[in-house]
Formats: sequence, structure tokens, C-alpha cells
Amino acid sequence: MAVVIVESPAKAKTIEKYLGKGFEVLASYGHVRDLPSKDGSVLPDNDFEMKWETGDERSRKQLKAIADAVKGTDKLILATDPDREGEAISWHLLEALRKRRSLKKDVPVERVVFNAITKTAVLDAMKNPRDVDMPLVE
Repeated sequence: MAVVIVESPAKAKTIEKYLGKGFEVLASYGHVRDLPSKDGSVLPDNDFEMKWETGDERSRKQLKAIADAVKGTDKLILATDPDREGEAISWHLLEALRKRRSLKKDVPVERVVFNAITKTAVLDAMKNPRDVDMPLVE
């Protein structure tokens, strides 16, 4: 089974209907990590390394649900919004899952984007996966 992550729970329900069996679609509810508001979240002396933390209680709970779902998955598909923010959310999800060691190293990770929540747009996007676009994230 493949796990697909989108940002919104409403999108998750619709997309899961389009994809059918073999896919579990979960919502991230947007951002799952952020820089702490205190000083020291960016380390200039260490190549500007950033210290990330999981957001509020809802983010922690949803990240745990996603982490539990990907433990047994055959593939992870990041289908957050097609803008820079969506690209960053996909990267943060992937990094958080790797940090938790929830995602097996041999599990393929794909990024798909669609501009409309229609069956055709979603199915076409699934046929054209790519990697997370790091220049967009950065």
C-alpha cells in the first residue's frame, strides 16, 4: 500500500476516492515543523544550521499518525500544494519522518503536484512523479 500525504483533510477524502484501493491518503494539516521562537534556532557558526521543532499539539498528533502509517508502506507520495510552501511542507514531512526513523531506507519517495482536485488531474499527476524540488524549498 502507498501512503499519500496532502495538506487538507477535505482533499484527502476526495483524493482517496479517486485513487481507490492500494492508497491511504492522509492530511498533514499544513506545516508540521517550525523554527523555535527563541534565540538559537539558527546557528551561524555551523553553516547556518537550523534547529526545527514540531509545531503545536495537533501537528505532533498528525505527524505521529503519518509516521505510524508509513512504517509499513511500499511507497510514500508527497502531494502537498504545488507552490513553494507546499514544496517546503513536503520536505519537512520527509525530514521529520527520517528523523523518527519511521520510513524505511528502501521505500521510494515521490513528489506529485496537481492544480485541481479532479480525478483526471490527480491520476495524471500520479503518472508523473518527481523528487522534492530543493531549490524551491531553499
